[in-house]
Amino acid sequence: MRQTATLITGASGEMGHGLIGRLAEEGIEDLVALDIRPIDQRIGNQCKACVNGDILDERLLERIQSEYEIHTVYHLAALLSTRAEFTPDAAHRVNAGGTLRLLQMAVEQSQWHGRPVKFMFPSSIAAYGLPGREVKQGTGRVRETEWNFPTTMYGCNKLYCEHLGRYYANHYRQLAVDSSSHGIDFRCIRFPGLISAVTLPSGGTTDYAPEMIHAAASGQKYGCFVVPDTRLPFIVMPDAVNALLQLQEAPRENLRQTEYNISSFSMTADEIHQRILEEWPQAEIDFKPDRKRQAIVDSWPAEVDDSAARADWGWAPRYDKEAAFSQYLIPRIKSRYSG
Repeated sequence: MRQTATLITGASGEMGHGLIGRLAEEGIEDLVALDIRPIDQRIGNQCKACVNGDILDERLLERIQSEYEIHTVYHLAALLSTRAEFTPDAAHRVNAGGTLRLLQMAVEQSQWHGRPVKFMFPSSIAAYGLPGREVKQGTGRVRETEWNFPTTMYGCNKLYCEHLGRYYANHYRQLAVDSSSHGIDFRCIRFPGLISAVTLPSGGTTDYAPEMIHAAASGQKYGCFVVPDTRLPFIVMPDAVNALLQLQEAPRENLRQTEYNISSFSMTADEIHQRILEEWPQAEIDFKPDRKRQAIVDSWPAEVDDSAARADWGWAPRYDKEAAFSQYLIPRIKSRYSG
């Protein structure tokens, strides 16, 4: 008899650490963690099972299918934006191909146990593509349906997978004679820049923010690859995890769309720098803009409109700009490097 399970892909990443910890705290005991890297023992101990392997491995997914009855998928596995630009073909295979296979698996699971599998998908502001700095500076809060012209492979992958998820949720095999109502329940959040105090940055283009903080706390020099007045929306990891769980728990009938913006605060790189200097006056942070990476950041909105998430499922961040630094980032990162 198959065991019930909540599947978390990309479990060893920044968000995987936070999500598994929260789910374990809430008494969820059926967690199955999947990652191409070995699962950290700290989170492995909180899971029913840990699977080391590639989401592109069909035999691996078949084995998971045969062993578990999956009711919820948190699909966190991805090649992030900076790395994806160096290996776009690999990024497409992992980000788009891997998501497609998991969506297919979720549909099969839904058909087997007679109700839709919840498929939680973290997307990104990389799905947006403004034409440049001047337009960005003159544009207000961007809604989900605006400026969907990504300029990176990662952003293209995320936007495409949003469309795939909506297809599998609402239109799967719509012309088939034997089409059934057992699609999936696809729910997606377009995250802004993520900042974690627990894990180190892992290759995102917005990672200059956490990289500055970790460098200052560890006494390392840092050259920030964007210009000082570069502005992006950000969120700290606890709020990101809260958002995923809150959207997962929302009644389906309350959700008017499949993808939602969320945000907490918007800051320039220099504002982050100045806040860091208040805590670490000796921090050696310089601005050494990289023209190509700057162009990517300039295609992403300075602020996003998250009114739909607030209206449909009650989204509200716990950490504003001041609380993010004073209550979460600074004390935890100081503790990380104090030894």
